[in-house]
Amino acid sequence: MRVLPMGSTAALVEDPPSDPAAWSLGFRALGLAGVVDIVPAARTVLIRCESASALRSAISRIGDVTPVAADDQSERPPVVIPVRYDGPDLEQVAGLAGCTVDEVISLHTSAVYEVAFCGFAPGFGYLRGVPLQLQHPRRSTPRTRVPAGSVAIASEFSAVYPSESPGGWHLLGTTDLAMFDVRREPPALLAPSAIVRFEPK
Repeated sequence: MRVLPMGSTAALVEDPPSDPAAWSLGFRALGLAGVVDIVPAARTVLIRCESASALRSAISRIGDVTPVAADDQSERPPVVIPVRYDGPDLEQVAGLAGCTVDEVISLHTSAVYEVAFCGFAPGFGYLRGVPLQLQHPRRSTPRTRVPAGSVAIASEFSAVYPSESPGGWHLLGTTDLAMFDVRREPPALLAPSAIVRFEPK
């Protein structure tokens, strides 16, 4: 584990000794004064404080963190995302997986996903739980435009693009469910540790 300064009031914890989401929950449970935000990612946790002195105090307590596992998945109602499986990469994904398009859809919808962390764009959740057969690297050539609502996979993650943006993930389909809406409270539909299921429409 390394702690890297990110300006005078933030630090990045690289490779915490447990899953970053569980480690960040444990750090949050310390209830430290002056900590403004704790943001887990794939292999790091960002700690942001209101002052340099609060950051120094927070860093001194890093060794006291006891990871907190999320609640059992069976006890949390999932966010169900209806999907039209009409994506342009379905056939390519099927070829990479050595199966049919229908089998890709079945594999994608039978899995239970957990939001590992959020990032890239407001409302973009990285959903851990893609079946091993569908785990393939990002496209070698990213698209300059991916429509909002695109349901995609890349490596061990699935996601829904909350807004139009460039992207290199494999597009399986689309949903009309808004991932991010400033008129909603909270604006983001998904938060770390949320459980997600995809449902064919």
